[in-house]
Formats: sequence, structure tokens, C-alpha cells
Amino acid sequence: VQLQASGGGLVQPGGSLRLSCAASGFTLGDLPIGWFRQAPGKEREGISCISNSDGGTYYADSVKGRFTISRDNAKNTLVLQMNSLKPEDTAVYYCAAADYRSGWCRHRQTLRAINAIDYWGKGTQVTVSS
Repeated sequence: VQLQASGGGLVQPGGSLRLSCAASGFTLGDLPIGWFRQAPGKEREGISCISNSDGGTYYADSVKGRFTISRDNAKNTLVLQMNSLKPEDTAVYYCAAADYRSGWCRHRQTLRAINAIDYWGKGTQVTVSS
């Protein structure tokens, strides 16, 4: 299993970025998959995921209404569309997947369960600054 994230960069407050995570070694819909981020001096936090069982999507309060997670099944790629970006969104963003038996991403409260993650991609830096 490999996850390769891309799409980070520098953007002004209020702007948008689109992150992609190319998956290999498995079919995207077979595992719960999502995004974490880690800001300087802070713990890594789960911000969004897609359930493998019913395709349900979950978001942390900090990004709900501004970020949208989706799967491009044809390309086996996970996408995070980030709109209305704020300076506090500045962080390294990681795509992540868990074993389908882990329970991760079964409901919103499981989003933060970082110990459930089995596979990590390399991070991509997002910087929101004027």
C-alpha cells in the first residue's frame, strides 16, 4: 500500500487549494481513507475521511463547510478541495488509510483516532499567508 499526496503550496487567505492522494497497492473504496494535518508545535489531527462501507464523509469542526473530500475511482485518487482557507489551516497535510476492520471513519467521533491508521503518505505543505 502506498499513498502519494500532492497539491500543497502557498495561498492567500480566502483562497483555494486542491490536494490529491494517489493510492497504489489497493482499491480506494476498499479501505477507509482520509486526511490528517499537523501544524507547527501541534499534534496531528484528523480533518476528514471517507468510509469504505457506505461512502459516508466526515469532517472536523475546524474545516466543515469549507473542505470537501471525494474519491476519483477511475484514477484511484483521493481529493481534498479546500476553500475559504485561513492562516490557521497552515500545516503539513497527510493522506492516511486504515484497515477496514479498524472502525476508523465509521462515524465522526472516530476521525481523531490516529492510532487506527495503518498507512501514511508523505506530507504536503499548505501555507496560508498574505
